[in-house]
Amino acid sequence: MYLHGDSLIDEQAMAKIENIVSKRITRYPLQYILSESWFYGRCFYVNESVMIPTPETELLCKAAIGFCETNKMQRPRILDIGTGSGVIAVTLAGELIDTEITAIDICQAALDVAKKNAAKLSPEKTISFLKSDLFESLNNTKKFDLVLSNPPYITEEEYLSVPPEVKADPKIAITSGSDGLDAIKVILKKAPDYLAVNGRIMFEIGHKQSEKISKLVESDSRYSSISILKDLNDIDRIVILSCDK
Repeated sequence: MYLHGDSLIDEQAMAKIENIVSKRITRYPLQYILSESWFYGRCFYVNESVMIPTPETELLCKAAIGFCETNKMQRPRILDIGTGSGVIAVTLAGELIDTEITAIDICQAALDVAKKNAAKLSPEKTISFLKSDLFESLNNTKKFDLVLSNPPYITEEEYLSVPPEVKADPKIAITSGSDGLDAIKVILKKAPDYLAVNGRIMFEIGHKQSEKISKLVESDSRYSSISILKDLNDIDRIVILSCDK
């Protein structure tokens, strides 16, 4: 209206606007209404089969890209656990010169969305998509330089009070047991088996989970270091782990 204040809005456009507003006024996410969500400078297709990507996950991508670039890694092998709409896999494929990326998800509908985004946003790059419940369908003879994940980490109790926009996300993508750590515990237990020498495990965590996760890591002798990055709200958000090999 600011750009075209002297023009009348035609009936078709007005009907579309009214439809968008009628859905959004119920707190239904705008990203699902428009079937798009921006992430790391790219416009991703999304639908109700995938979680709407959040800015916090951009920090995970930035950390992974920084690790690869600082260590001058040639064709890093990357595993993206719970790829959802594919934002992590597609972003790293687009930001790094050459990669070998495997993206897994338990939900076939989510994988279909991720494949669509890969074809649209990084058609020249190869990303292997695999249906898998965490590590279940992977062969541990293949090692990765980076194991990445934005796992579900909301507790069942927290889920009861999250905003309507968050409840629109697939519940399987955001909740993980009574303490929110079910998926993270599996990652901590099994990820070292898939990690190459000098590789890193990086994943996103929820509010007030860093202390519990640090204790889990300290009790596992395979881990040699842990770093935790804060998000823009000064909340512990990204865990970075290395392992003794």
